[in-house]
Amino acid sequence: MSLNPAVEANVSTVSALRPMQSPGVEQHWYAAYTCANHEKQVAAQLDVRAVEHFLPLYSSVRRWKDRRVTLELPLFPGYVFIRLALQDRLRVLEIPSVVRLVGFNGQPTALPDKEMEILRAGLGQSLRAEPHPLLTVGRRVRINGGPFAGLEGVMQRKKSSVRVVVTLELIQRSVAVDVDVADVGFAVG
Repeated sequence: MSLNPAVEANVSTVSALRPMQSPGVEQHWYAAYTCANHEKQVAAQLDVRAVEHFLPLYSSVRRWKDRRVTLELPLFPGYVFIRLALQDRLRVLEIPSVVRLVGFNGQPTALPDKEMEILRAGLGQSLRAEPHPLLTVGRRVRINGGPFAGLEGVMQRKKSSVRVVVTLELIQRSVAVDVDVADVGFAVG
């Protein structure tokens, strides 16, 4: 039985957008690029759609005319991290404030799962972290202990403490995390 040509066109468009489903498709972390200042709205929509996501926030005190206000701002402005099988990406791309999944040549690129899990666990412990300008030069170190063990970055000294600037290469964004000097080892290469 043949469908109405208009219906048939819609069916083929939908099937072209929805990848073939195969059993055992692995889930990976991806970066969803959002409209400016819409990260929290996107996270709320991801909750509604039951999509695992990660939106790290940090506290920033701002002075307004007559008062001081503490704001919870995204650690990686413009991005929400999502974990899903690539075949389910339409559940995310249908959210109005999501622009695209970050990748190359129109194909979403997965973030290193291990790196994302370390960041998620470390930032979940309410440790001090804040956005940092992209840093490409400096002494490369590996964090060997503590909640961020396994991550690599560029070491900075800030008064008596040590900070490591960790960069997510795919989105070209950096975050500075405070670490114990005993937990830092120098990276090779």
